Amino acid sequence: MKTPDDVSAMVRLKGLGWGAKRIAAELGCSKNTVKRWLRYGDWRPCVTPSRSKKLDGLSDWLAERFRRHRGNADVIRQELAQEKDIHVSLRTVERTVAPLRRELVAEARATVRFETPPGEQLQIDFGERRVEIGGVATKVFFFVATLGYSRRLHVRAFGHEKQE
Repeated sequence: MKTPDDVSAMVRLKGLGWGAKRIAAELGCSKNTVKRWLRYGDWRPCVTPSRSKKLDGLSDWLAERFRRHRGNADVIRQELAQEKDIHVSLRTVERTVAPLRRELVAEARATVRFETPPGEQLQIDFGERRVEIGGVATKVFFFVATLGYSRRLHVRAFGHEKQE
């Protein structure tokens, strides 16, 4: 796909008497590309043909079956053949349910925040980090306490792990 500026340059150079091969070499594209754009005479956007698909209009049915069979596209393909008398390849079904599969994966990864009443839950974490203090690399140990309800933090840094 060429930009409108590229196509106008092709038309300008053709007007100066340049041949398609010379224009192609100048613009870094093929001679056939130059000939095609010169035939058009001006830039136009690429139009992709829209065609009907065998699974058009079945999105609700496919979504319901996808959830029922927990993402098994081959079972959906078999049910399409049995119930709807639509015979398609497994890859066609996989492409059609790909957005549903992404949603299913996102739902599986999503975390649910566990809410508790105030004063009932506290999460404690420990960590370490190497930092430079006064030009000397030093390992610093962290203590982090997070209240479950308010998400308030309490953080302390220590020079060693052992605390009395």
